Amino acid sequence: MRTTLIASVLALAALSPVPSPRFEPVQPELFSAGGTLVNAWADYDGDGDLDLFVGFNGAANRLYRNDRGVLTDVAASAGVADARPTRAAAWGDYDGDGDPDLLVGFAPGEASVLRLYRNDGGHFTDVTEAAGLTTGSAAVRQPVWVDVDGDGDLDLFVAFRDRPNALFRNDGGRFTDVAKEIGLADPRKSVGAVWFDADEDGDLDLYVANMDGDANGLFLNDGGRFTDAAERAGLAWGGRAPRDETNGTVRPCAADVDGDGRFDLFTANYGPNGLFLNRGGLRFEDVSKAWGIAIDSRYDTCAFADFDHDGRLDFYVNGTVTGGVSYRDYLFRNTGHGFEDVTPENILALNADHGVEWADFDGDGDLDLALTGAQKDGTHALLRNLLPAADARRSLEVRVLDARGRATLAGAEVRVHAAGTRRLLGARLVDSGSGYNAQSDQPVHIGLATLEPVDVEVVVPRAGRRVTTTIRSVDPAQHAGRALVVRAAGSSE
Repeated sequence: MRTTLIASVLALAALSPVPSPRFEPVQPELFSAGGTLVNAWADYDGDGDLDLFVGFNGAANRLYRNDRGVLTDVAASAGVADARPTRAAAWGDYDGDGDPDLLVGFAPGEASVLRLYRNDGGHFTDVTEAAGLTTGSAAVRQPVWVDVDGDGDLDLFVAFRDRPNALFRNDGGRFTDVAKEIGLADPRKSVGAVWFDADEDGDLDLYVANMDGDANGLFLNDGGRFTDAAERAGLAWGGRAPRDETNGTVRPCAADVDGDGRFDLFTANYGPNGLFLNRGGLRFEDVSKAWGIAIDSRYDTCAFADFDHDGRLDFYVNGTVTGGVSYRDYLFRNTGHGFEDVTPENILALNADHGVEWADFDGDGDLDLALTGAQKDGTHALLRNLLPAADARRSLEVRVLDARGRATLAGAEVRVHAAGTRRLLGARLVDSGSGYNAQSDQPVHIGLATLEPVDVEVVVPRAGRRVTTTIRSVDPAQHAGRALVVRAAGSSE
């Protein structure tokens, strides 16, 4: 009976007109300054809602504390109001004390281009030198907190555009760059990266986006040693022209675009964008043209979200500013067999060209949109999703923690099935690199066609195994405004 009811609801939904997306500015007087590159979300003060860090290109950085949907800049009192041109940020609990710490990456200058701030009850202390992360002149791009070696603490991967990439292994809060010895010191011009179990063999692999005509890399993890298999997997060029110095990939995103449970790859390019569906066995099919996204332009980032709660992953891709040209942004709705441009006029009017982040900052159940723009007349807008309240409530957020209750499982996989069945309603990757040179620490979000009970399955790739934890018969309505917390099996005790 339940399966028949759900099928009927989905059939009716498919016949109903699809409403146009609507977004409204939040506190526009607060979010009026331009010259921004980076935005990243985390609940830094542990009050249950998401806060927002924004990195500026020379003005003081901002940390917006969220108090039930009202944001206030507290960066100065929190100790993170650096005025250095900022290029990257990543939230991660590197010391395992239960709150997210903040890594910030700066443009080259007199001091270290990496700065690690330890979170001590909502105030931040610079521990860069003590942690061994002092780094000289370098073009910092994508930082990612991820437990590469599976020992229960967060290591730090950093993609650099002008030097070999780094993998800083975490040993009790002290970091050592081991990239060269494990095969990750790629000297190409790297700008983006995402970690996921590409070959489904039980450990985390790495897809790296490179610029200026360099091929991308897909580094497969074999017992802690990495080898590049991008050419074999058909992912070396990401849909752009090979060996063309005017082309490159800026941001890769891993998401289940076609709803089959596997994680596909999207590449935001200088050149045509790329979409590669994961067919299993390390086979990726280029469907960029067939799905309508191979637009030849200049893009900086991608961000996937089911913004309309129809059960399919949509995405936002932004155009950059280069050569005196400001390329436009797109909000694409997933039709199930392609993408259609549904960008609202008020978003098209914004001068946004770098950071893109989705987050349910107001706790109403749908995902809101945060943007940044590098130009002086740009923006770092926060836009509330105006999905009707009944539709907004059709969702479930899942917070994946390890056995000790810590957020150390970036790269874990979350799948939601109709309760008692294997009918997939959504698959999400625990964030391992998002926005533009940013990483957020937040629950995964699954839009739902109904509020019927679901089974939640979490898969942790660890030490050559894919360890599954299943929570059965979850009532999404009981988790409105708060995430379902899953402590995953196979993680560190």
